[in-house]
Amino acid sequence: MSLTRPGTDPAARPAPAMTYRDAGVDIDAANAAVAGMAAAVRRTYTPRVLSEVGSFGGLFSAADLGREPVLVASTDGVGTKVKLAADRASYRSVGHDLVNHCVNDILVQGARPLFFLDYVAAATLDPAAVVEVVTGIAEACEAVGAALLGGETAEMPGVYTPGSLDVAGTIVGVVERGAILPRPEEMAVGDVLVALASSGPHTNGYSLIRHLLARQDHVEPAFVDSLLVAHRCYLDEVQRWLAAGVELKGLAHITGGGLVENLPRVLADGLGAIVDTSSWPVPEPFATLVRWGAIADDEAYRAFNMGVGMVAIVGADQVDELRAVTPEAFPIGRLDAGTGVTLR
Repeated sequence: MSLTRPGTDPAARPAPAMTYRDAGVDIDAANAAVAGMAAAVRRTYTPRVLSEVGSFGGLFSAADLGREPVLVASTDGVGTKVKLAADRASYRSVGHDLVNHCVNDILVQGARPLFFLDYVAAATLDPAAVVEVVTGIAEACEAVGAALLGGETAEMPGVYTPGSLDVAGTIVGVVERGAILPRPEEMAVGDVLVALASSGPHTNGYSLIRHLLARQDHVEPAFVDSLLVAHRCYLDEVQRWLAAGVELKGLAHITGGGLVENLPRVLADGLGAIVDTSSWPVPEPFATLVRWGAIADDEAYRAFNMGVGMVAIVGADQVDELRAVTPEAFPIGRLDAGTGVTLR
C-alpha cells in the first residue's frame, strides 16, 4: 500500500523563487543609471520644460515659438561606431555624436533644436557606461540649447549581444515657415558649393572602418582615437551666416552616402553638383583608410565624408560674405545643368 498522495513525487523539491535578474534583467542597475544621469539631464532644462526627470512623458511648452512655427523632427543613431567606442570605453563621445548628428539633420531645413529624446540599450546594463553616454548626450544638448526631455534605458538579453551597446535619439526643432530650407526654386546654374570641414568620419562608414582595422597587424591607439572624435555640430556657423544676412539656398549634411548621395537630396530638379575633389586635401584618417583598402574614389566618396561635413549652396555673389563670417569655409564646386553629383 502506497502512502504517496496521488500526483506527488517524493523526490520533488520546491523550485527556487525566480527574479527578473535570473532572466538577465537587473532593475536595480537601470535605477542606478537613471540616478547617475539625473543631474546632467536637469542641466539641459529650459523654462519651457514643465516635467521632471522620471516622468512618464516629457512636457515642453510650445507657447510663443514664432509667428508661423513649423516643427521639424528627426531620429537617428550612430551606427557601428558605437562598437568601436565600446572597445575603447569612449562612451561619452557617443552621446555627443548622437545629438550633433541629429542637430545637423534638422539644421539643413533651417531649424533650431528644442528638445531631444534618447534610447540606450544593451544585453546587460553597465550603469557606469550608460551614465557616460547620457552625460555626453546632456552635454551636447546643453551646448545647443536643447532640453533632454526624456528617454529609455533598456536591458534586453537575447536581443543584443553581450558587451554591446546601442543608442538612438530623436530631436524636435522649430523653424519659421518662411525660413524653411532648401529653396530649390532659387537655385541656378553657377551657384557655389561652400563646405565646412568634418571632424573625422562622424557617424558613418564604421562597418567598413572596423573591417579595415581588423585586417591590420597593428594600429596605433592614437589612430583609433582619431576615429572616435565626436561628430561636429554646425549650428553655430549656420546661425552666424543667417545673422549676417547670408542668403542660403540650401544646406546638405554629409552623412551616410557621402557627397555623392547627400547633395542631390537638396537640389532643384534639372540641377546637378560638380565637385572638385582637388579643392581640399583629403585629411586623416581618410587617407590612411583609403590606402589600407585600396578604395576607389567613387566608393570612398560614398562610404565616407572625406573631410566635408556640411555644404552650403549660395549664389556666387554671397561667397565672400559667407567666408567673411567663417573664414575656414571653402568652395568645393558649383551647380550645373544635369542630375546627381559629378566628382572631378
